[in-house]
Formats: sequence, structure tokens, C-alpha cells
Amino acid sequence: MRLRSALCSTASVVCALTLLSACGGGSTTAASSGDKPLVGVDYPRSDTDFWNSYIKYTPQFAKELGLDLKTTNSQNDVAKLTANAQTFMSQGVKGVAMAPQDTAAIAPTLAQMEAKKIPVVTVDTRPDSGKVYMVVRADNRAYGEKACQFLGTKLGGKGKVVMLQGGLDSINGRDRTEAFNDCMKKNYPGIKVLGEATNWDGAIAAQKLQTDLTANPDIKGVYMQSSFALAGTLQVLKQRGLLVDPKNKKHVFVVSNDGIPEELKSIAAGKIDATVSQPADLYAKYALYYLKAAIDGKKFKPGKTDHDSTIIQVRPGLLEDQLSAPLVTADGGTYGGVPSVKSDDKSLWGNNLG
Repeated sequence: MRLRSALCSTASVVCALTLLSACGGGSTTAASSGDKPLVGVDYPRSDTDFWNSYIKYTPQFAKELGLDLKTTNSQNDVAKLTANAQTFMSQGVKGVAMAPQDTAAIAPTLAQMEAKKIPVVTVDTRPDSGKVYMVVRADNRAYGEKACQFLGTKLGGKGKVVMLQGGLDSINGRDRTEAFNDCMKKNYPGIKVLGEATNWDGAIAAQKLQTDLTANPDIKGVYMQSSFALAGTLQVLKQRGLLVDPKNKKHVFVVSNDGIPEELKSIAAGKIDATVSQPADLYAKYALYYLKAAIDGKKFKPGKTDHDSTIIQVRPGLLEDQLSAPLVTADGGTYGGVPSVKSDDKSLWGNNLG
């Protein structure tokens, strides 16, 4: 490619007319004009506000980083993700970013891409096995611990809470579940946790919350592992006359994960009480940042970064950049030793969507 570029930069108009194909002028897959590297990004789903925000940010950061972009959407289906990866490979991409929701089943696809020397960055999730160039993710165990400390403080260490789990086939669902349970057992043994698997499905979450509230009308807290459950949770609480001001004794304290605009508005309105702001903007930015770094042959090692995060070694050969994800509350207070930021803080990505 260097030889061809040199020919094109020094030759006459004849080169442009006779060697157009050799100089890359006819390529629409490997690179576009300006020889920008072509990368593929698979969006895991488009049925949640969080992932729609990620989708919105991705082209913006691709442009800023000088990357050409091909995108697909696997719609929470690992078979579609596998097919989309095949499409990317046929298009000649130089790297792929993906967010596999089934973190075990993606291993064969990762092995195939490794064999073809196509670097992969996973976003939000970490594969159970296989190699990727970098995992871009927040500390999901910290999500569960922050939710535990907030609810444990608000309930005074006593009562019942419902945990609306995501999918336990995902490292995220497992991390958030295990950390929440471990924290409750250690710090708030007087609180009973009712764990409900939902497979990241809002309708299932709403139905199970309704059932739990019927059987346990004294439930005082809900931990939603993602904003997928927000609308259904609010609807159930409203139907049961429990969607009341936090100062009302009937109030059920609700903590979510994601930091979407609707969550921040709901905190300000007193409908829910806290969330953990998962950085949709930084997921998009650093997924592409590390793809470009991989293409450029850069190497990273564990330690602090220049963007307020820490790279850790998860296992030999696998690094994870754990981005900042703050607890968000109405008052910006500290709960169980965990500091929070106010829901109207302008540093939160959910307050900066145009």
C-alpha cells in the first residue's frame, strides 16, 4: 500500500487515469478516500435508551478519530453477531468492536478473528474465554456494591428488596448480582434479597416485580440492574399506589444502572432514588480509540490512564479499561461510604444529549 500511495502522490495525471484501481480509488471496503482505516462496530441492541445513546455517539467519535465505519446490529442474538462478524471480515475491516451479550458463546468467533489477525475490542461485556485487544467496561461489581450501599443505608439495614437481575449468561448480570448479594450479606444481613432473573427483558421484570409485591407487600427497595426495567417498574409502583414522594412512608426506594436521561429526570422528580451512570459516550469513544491503537500497533499495560480510569489484567493476555461510573442521587450525598453526584450534574452524559 505504501508503494501504491507513493506512485499516486508522485505520478502524473496518467497515474490517476490508468492506476486508479491500484492506488485504491476503487475500494469501498478496506478504506475510503484519505486511506482512513475501516472498522466494524456491532451494536448489541437498539431497544433501550442506553444502547441507542451508544449508537448515537459512535459515528461522532469515529469521525473525530479518523476512522471509516461499518455497523451492524445483532439484536441481542449471538447467532446474528456471529453472522455480522463474518460480514465484517468479508468487507476487509481492520478491527471490530462488539458487545456480546452471551459472553460464553462468542468464543469461536473471537478465535476466528484472532486467526485472521483482526483485533477485537469488546464494549460493556467481557468474554468468558478467548482473546481481545481490550475490554472497555466499567467495574460492574462496583455497580452492585453501590446499589447495595445506597439501599442498605436508606432502609436502615432492615427489610426486603427485589433485585431485577439482567441475564446471568452475561458477565455483567453475574457481576452485579454477586456483588449486590455479597455486599448485603456482609454489611446488611437484616435485609432479605429477592433475586429475579429477567434476561434483560422489561416485561418479565415488571411481571416478577408485581408477583413479589403481591406476596411481600412490605418490600421497601428495588435494584434494577439496567434501565431496561425502568418503565415497567414505575408502572407497577404507580398501579399499587407506591409511586410516592421519598418522604412518604409508602415510598419504595429504587436504584437503577445506566444513567439515561429518563433516570436522571426520575431522580429529580422523586420517582426513583439513584442510578449508577454507565458511560455510553465513553464506551463509544474508547472502543474506537483502542481499535485505532490496535491498528497502529500500540501496546498497553495495567495501571492508571489519562482519562480517569484504570486498566486491569483480568487474566493473562486480557486487559480491561475500567471507566468511571459514579453513583447518582438527588442530593449528591455519601451512602455507606460511597460518594455520589447530583442528578443535575452537567458532567453526566445523560444531561448532555442534544
